[in-house]
Amino acid sequence: MEDEIKAEFSKVGFALDDEEEILKKCLTFCINYNLKPCDIVSSWEVYYLNRQLNGSTVQNAEMDGFLLHLQDEQKEAIIKEEPGLHIYSSKDVDMILNDEDGDEKEEVPGTPTRNSQDSYSEQFDSTPQTNGKIFSSGKPSKLITPFGQRTQKFVVKFSINSMPNMENGETELDPENNEDDVIRKIQPGRRCSLIVHGSKPGTGCRFMYDRIEDRFNALESRIRKYAVAFTSSKLYEEPVDPTVSSQKSIFTVGMICCDGEGHLNEKSTLLQSSVEHSGGQRVRLELQNLNQFSIFPGQVVGIEGHNPSGHCLIASKFVDSIPLSDMADVDLHPTKKQALEKEIQSNGLSGLQAELSVIIASGPFTTTDNLSFEPLVELLAYANRKLPQLLILLGPFVDSEHPEIEKGSTNRSFDEIFHFEILKRLQDYAEYMGSHARVILVPSIRDANHDFVFPQPAFDIQPPDLKHQITSITNPGILEANQVKIACCSVDVLKHLSGEEISRNPKGGAPSDRMGRLVNHILGQRSFYPLYPPAEGVPFDSSLAPEALEISMIPDILIVPSDMKYFVKVLPLGGRGEGEEQMKCICVNPGRLSKGEGGGTFVELNYYGNPDTINTSILGI
Repeated sequence: MEDEIKAEFSKVGFALDDEEEILKKCLTFCINYNLKPCDIVSSWEVYYLNRQLNGSTVQNAEMDGFLLHLQDEQKEAIIKEEPGLHIYSSKDVDMILNDEDGDEKEEVPGTPTRNSQDSYSEQFDSTPQTNGKIFSSGKPSKLITPFGQRTQKFVVKFSINSMPNMENGETELDPENNEDDVIRKIQPGRRCSLIVHGSKPGTGCRFMYDRIEDRFNALESRIRKYAVAFTSSKLYEEPVDPTVSSQKSIFTVGMICCDGEGHLNEKSTLLQSSVEHSGGQRVRLELQNLNQFSIFPGQVVGIEGHNPSGHCLIASKFVDSIPLSDMADVDLHPTKKQALEKEIQSNGLSGLQAELSVIIASGPFTTTDNLSFEPLVELLAYANRKLPQLLILLGPFVDSEHPEIEKGSTNRSFDEIFHFEILKRLQDYAEYMGSHARVILVPSIRDANHDFVFPQPAFDIQPPDLKHQITSITNPGILEANQVKIACCSVDVLKHLSGEEISRNPKGGAPSDRMGRLVNHILGQRSFYPLYPPAEGVPFDSSLAPEALEISMIPDILIVPSDMKYFVKVLPLGGRGEGEEQMKCICVNPGRLSKGEGGGTFVELNYYGNPDTINTSILGI
């Protein structure tokens, strides 16, 4: 088994420092926790990203911390199987042995979530728990500062273009000095044009039975659209049935599936073709001849290969994205097009370069120790000074996972919290900023006051006299502001893809660029949520306007908030045809505005005509 473990590490680009010792420990982990080599490597990738390790070498010194990570995963799995089970922590044991009452011990500031949630959150961005380094023992070197006790505000964590020199990667902004602004401002007095693309599911849409027929039709539609796109590109042959025995090379299109309920691996990979070509049958997919691939369940791909026995398709070429030449932007409805043109002309934007100043933040918008929404208040104060043309806020706003919401200890309804703590503050902000300011709200499946089935309708809000300034769109949704196309989805698709994807020598090489690869999956699949079946906890209903998940146009900016580490990346997507300029997309994970009892991060971005001319910063609040 040690050779298999080594081979799995090599497939994803990792070398081993002390090979013999590391393999022995990994073998022990596999035996003790009943794991396969692919499972141990998948867990290592999550640990690697969570700890923000450098390089592509597995260090023996990290094995102790990795063991604690595996133990947390096992604990989480047990709790999911038996929700009522209590697992004793070291604090519980100390309290029992010393016969002490837990209330007498001093509590340290942190995230007051259940034990079942602690281990899960630590698998991803460690920022919610600590500000310092994570030692190999798994213990934080420094606890996060409670929100009200911070000494620094609006600290730059990351920036692109025209930024001042930063020491140790962080620069503090003086909130009282406009000369310290890290973003060159776009003229704030000009109101941005705004049009929303698509409106499904509609406001007031309710849960419908997610029938097997609906799921099948949605998947079949995706596969057939891909097949048509590949054929139209004239780069590939007409797709054929992959289940038919053939000694010669064929081209086929289908969806990646797993042959069981566990995680996908090379030996469990199946390809499901369309009803038109194979009656919807599946065939085993052999990937050993491919030097490079990155796959996940639900991914629609093109495969060149042969099937000598009729039972196994041996792949020789793997195509994981639709040719851009066959993904032209959808035509707007004539009425919407006229409305957009009229608004552009009225604002004097006709013929001008697409420019936009925007602040982007994702919930939760309050810390876990109260429902005062202090982080939101400070974000709006910052926006008051910076004067962005657009403020994009993604849920959750009234977080169903907030301790007080879960316990039902608040004396206000969820709608009251949303209207008084969120909408009222946004109305005050819009009135103070004037008619040029615009706010976009995107709901979340964690919003306690809203329909939680995904995809979601927009919030049903009609603020008096401000309906043209405060707008809600569907989740997911696409809008166009000052001719800049922006696509948003508040479901944590990056985290879900990270847990299901397997790869060998992925494009881009280094495992540390995995986030860029995951975002490329979203854009390459032209779907806000390409994973199928969806991750546990995502109430997906394929009967609710399946076309709502389609990315119908290549966005200039893609916003995908995640619990994983914040980032802004400019990703190349290739040209639409020979000799044409390469397309690019700005991909943004703003992080969470609040994390536990402390502050989180948000993004400030100025767009000047194309993704290569942007100024952007990720700021800690």
